[in-house]
Amino acid sequence: MDRALLADYLRSRREALQPEDVGLPRGGRRRTRGLRREEVAVLAGMSIDYYTRLEQPRGPHPSKQILEALARALRLSLEEREHLFRLAGYATGRRAGGSEHINPGMRRIFDGLRGAAAQVVSPLGETLLQTPLSVALIGDESVHSGLARSKHYRWFTDPAERLVYPAEDRAEQSRLIVADLHSSYTRDGRQSRTGALVSALLEQSEEFAALWREHPVAGPYCGQVRLIHPQVGAIELFCQRLVDPDQSQQLVVYTATPGTESAEKLELLSVLGAQRL
Repeated sequence: MDRALLADYLRSRREALQPEDVGLPRGGRRRTRGLRREEVAVLAGMSIDYYTRLEQPRGPHPSKQILEALARALRLSLEEREHLFRLAGYATGRRAGGSEHINPGMRRIFDGLRGAAAQVVSPLGETLLQTPLSVALIGDESVHSGLARSKHYRWFTDPAERLVYPAEDRAEQSRLIVADLHSSYTRDGRQSRTGALVSALLEQSEEFAALWREHPVAGPYCGQVRLIHPQVGAIELFCQRLVDPDQSQQLVVYTATPGTESAEKLELLSVLGAQRL
């Protein structure tokens, strides 16, 4: 670990950001160029004293979790994130489908969709970011851990996961998920996190194993979808996906046709979600 270079790098990345870049108000007169230290600390979920010591430099050796939080707070690109890890003394290596780091461009688009039902999803179906309306629509998907973080895994192992879809749509949804995993498995290989997820599902789900043997090909994973919400009932939506070619993460956005009953229900959910928050 090179404390001096790490401190200088953190300072330079902090000074390169403006409050508007991270969704913070500029406020009154600012003597600091870029973000303040306390703003970075809040964005990264750590104490101001801890972050200050990293920049001075007299801090402890930061953990990988701390570095991940700083990379997100400072909106680092994948290359900048890996440089941060190297400065802290960690070996880096891109594992296919294994990074949860979100591309800054994808993050900026997501930040502009705070009023929409949107989420950033990994190739394994893990929800990495979620807007409040997305939580109101499909639930908080950050509460899961282990393999259950993957919506694909939960679909075949937890019957409650399917209740959000009408019964007549579930078979097609199963096929789409298996096709999506087949595509990721072909790209990432058996020794990847995708391979571990597929192995677990082959052991635990006969339905998954049967579909896997058919080698389904991924089609339009999104499109028109019907969901069953416990408070507003049936709702018809359109699902759009923006795929980040750098990391294969997807920005998923649900919309409703203006003027329809479904659009009114989505608007109601935005109100209900705000009340719960």
